[in-house]
Amino acid sequence: MAEILVLYYSRYGATAQMARHVARGVESVPGMGARLRTVPPVSATSEAVSPGIPAEGPPYASTDDLEQCAGLVMGSPTRFGNMAAPMKYFLDQTGSQWLSGALVGKPAGVFTSTSTLHGGQESTLLSAMIPLFHHGMLLVGIPYTEAALTETRTGGTPYGASHMAGPKGDLPLSEDERVLCHALGQRVARTALALAQAREPNA
Repeated sequence: MAEILVLYYSRYGATAQMARHVARGVESVPGMGARLRTVPPVSATSEAVSPGIPAEGPPYASTDDLEQCAGLVMGSPTRFGNMAAPMKYFLDQTGSQWLSGALVGKPAGVFTSTSTLHGGQESTLLSAMIPLFHHGMLLVGIPYTEAALTETRTGGTPYGASHMAGPKGDLPLSEDERVLCHALGQRVARTALALAQAREPNA
């Protein structure tokens, strides 16, 4: 079974919830599995070191996860219209994968959570795509054939799934947001499967 890496950073839990729905979308595609991974927080104190294994939730990602998986769906809360520092820090460690071309031709998608509807969802998603383009990945969005994209009154963009968590970060995912997370995971998984089948000698 091929796997899609669902990689995320979550401070208060909303992005983690999204990641689980993305993973369910991946696993709805026959022959595809989801590998759920997170990244540790970063600290302004250079001596601070996180435990090697998180106290709860999925394991921390390594660059091997990127190489071993058939595709990537990456999520981060927005920080002033951009991805959070822990995700950027992880990506900054992927120079050897860039040099070797390990991610070239693999499909990828992105998702985010913000406290307000206009808190930088689209700029975060677009800026998160930039390092993935540099890696030669094939970016997958959400098409308007997904009815929830036009019906949503909360999160949801053609650039990727999104969620409005509220100023206190306590709003649950809406039904439309869950549907679009599922759709994004499913689309990346289907794209990875189609690419793998196209590479088969007798395809």
